[in-house]
Amino acid sequence: MSDIIIFGINLLSSLFMLTIGSGVLLIIYFYFSDIKQNKHAIRHNYPVIGRFRYILEKQGEFFRQYFFAMDREEMPFNRAERSWVYKAAKNVDRTIAFGSTRNLDTAGTIMFMNCAFPTLEEDAVAPSPITIGENCQRPYTTSSIFNISGMSFGAISKPAVQALSHGAHLAGCWMNTGEGGLSPYHLEGKADLVFQIGTAKYGVRGEDGNLSEEKLRNIAAHPEVKMFEIKMSQGAKPGKGGILPGRKVTAEIAKIRGIPEGHDSISPNGHKEIRSAGDLLDMIAFIRQTTGKPVGFKAVIGSIDWFDGLLNEIEQRGKDSAPDFITIDSADGGTGAAPQPLMDYVGLPLKESLPLVVERLKKHNLKGKIKVIASGKLITPSKVAWAIALGADFVVSARGHMFALGCIQALQCNKDTCPTGITTHNKRLQQGLNVQDKTQRVANYNKYIHYGIGLLAHSCGVTNARDINKNHIRIVTENGLSVALDNLYENHH
Repeated sequence: MSDIIIFGINLLSSLFMLTIGSGVLLIIYFYFSDIKQNKHAIRHNYPVIGRFRYILEKQGEFFRQYFFAMDREEMPFNRAERSWVYKAAKNVDRTIAFGSTRNLDTAGTIMFMNCAFPTLEEDAVAPSPITIGENCQRPYTTSSIFNISGMSFGAISKPAVQALSHGAHLAGCWMNTGEGGLSPYHLEGKADLVFQIGTAKYGVRGEDGNLSEEKLRNIAAHPEVKMFEIKMSQGAKPGKGGILPGRKVTAEIAKIRGIPEGHDSISPNGHKEIRSAGDLLDMIAFIRQTTGKPVGFKAVIGSIDWFDGLLNEIEQRGKDSAPDFITIDSADGGTGAAPQPLMDYVGLPLKESLPLVVERLKKHNLKGKIKVIASGKLITPSKVAWAIALGADFVVSARGHMFALGCIQALQCNKDTCPTGITTHNKRLQQGLNVQDKTQRVANYNKYIHYGIGLLAHSCGVTNARDINKNHIRIVTENGLSVALDNLYENHH
């Protein structure tokens, strides 16, 4: 027994000395490596120790998220917002105690005006159905206010698409395919789909690079595809096309998109066929005639002059030339990869662009003809109800549904290293995303968004969530006092 103990002590001692020796050799290697390199001044001037700067910088995101940021501080979504989505998706208690942590004095704070005589439960009604494309061969009617925004297969993983597709079907909402084309996984859940046509025309591009009439018909032949959306621009990168890093372009994704495997998928920054308002209406007419289904477009509103020109062009051609819907994306929208100057500084946020568009549609008597879809950081019932009050007919969200899938805001969407398996094609990481479980979470989240909108509507004294309007909301101004939402926008043109 003593021999075994002595042998064990000697072995542990040897391993300890080997570890120490290896550590010393590694430090010596790092020292000379840092001294000889000229790319990083900190590492050159402070060899070995300087490396900790980069380690700490990288870990800073983690520590801010879990230890140092307050519940309402974090960006782009704070812990309180994410926590509500997680609880709704998991179907657990969503109530809180001991008062709100939300600061009601901050400028821009939304406050709903409760009624002295709220709507009784027996008087409440479900959201009324709305028909998009009433004059199309195959119009689309839905009661769902809250729906899934565009996320391409490629930007998100196979199990993520599957869970969203099945979850959308279970919830009765629609799912936007994103610009990456139609995959079998979108169709798998039998959900209502909006096929997005990006600037690269993935899925509907002919050999000449132009929009293919034959491929459009093939896509439209799927009964699940209810509408077509022309993507002009998106919130995080107005004026820049979609970016899918080559590390995420697998053989399957390359086949669906019609691009080389392993190469960056960089979409053009605009449709070459659309250089004017008239060109946009021509493409809408072509797609609608080819498919027989409603057609609209998605855009970030910046300069409003082109939109005025579009409405004037519709007035000249007639209302039948108008798009069936417009998706307004906020400048603070999200994406897997975008240049920071575009993400931070280009385009109008939804609080400015949505009322601008709605008022112009009313002025031209087109609000009933053209349905308005709002997009951009609307992941809680209060934000969705706010958008409805400003004139949106529908709201779509991508990141809200990513949280429902389990996203932890790790900010690694563009690196193929997503720890929750949502935005990675790494099979090992995808194993953590159970499709059956996440399907139910997506449906739960959608259910409680609608339930929450109903709570706000009934508190304001209306029976139907779609009846929430500007009269039901006040906004806190810089002096800490609130003004009616109508008054806030009376000079906003």
